[in-house]
Amino acid sequence: MTDDPRIGPPHFGTEREMLRTFLDYHRDTLAMKCAGLTDEQLRQQSMPPSTLSLLGLVRHLAEVERAWFRRVFEDRDAPMVWSDRIDFQAAYDASSSTRAEAFGAWEAEVANSRRIEREAESLDLAGHQPRWAQEVSLRMVMTHVLLEYGRHNGHADLLREGIDGTVGA
Repeated sequence: MTDDPRIGPPHFGTEREMLRTFLDYHRDTLAMKCAGLTDEQLRQQSMPPSTLSLLGLVRHLAEVERAWFRRVFEDRDAPMVWSDRIDFQAAYDASSSTRAEAFGAWEAEVANSRRIEREAESLDLAGHQPRWAQEVSLRMVMTHVLLEYGRHNGHADLLREGIDGTVGA
């Protein structure tokens, strides 16, 4: 990748600044891995039996953002984007999806997650995690979502290389 629009995290900062900027860096990494590709290329699957695609990753991470920010801190009953129940695998089937649909949902969830974090008085903000039936902190949620992006951006690296040979950060 020659054009890298990402802003790297600072070398020093508060815990909150570090979590926020590393999470945004990984969000930007996902967008960068998808840049310049057609809908058809974004839907290209890795290899059978996997249905994993870049567009599927974008859809999946929209669900992750919704489940871990919106549903934990705002609305426990907010419906998931692509499934009637919390089924993160359902988002991977992007065979009929478009960039506009997937990125529209993802960008809306990212904006909402950023707002929740920005408005929270501290990382100790508690929310209810329905799957575990217990309280979790904003700190834990930000760390968990950051790890999700890190893992899936590794998948995005391999998917992008398979589509057009592009490699890089």
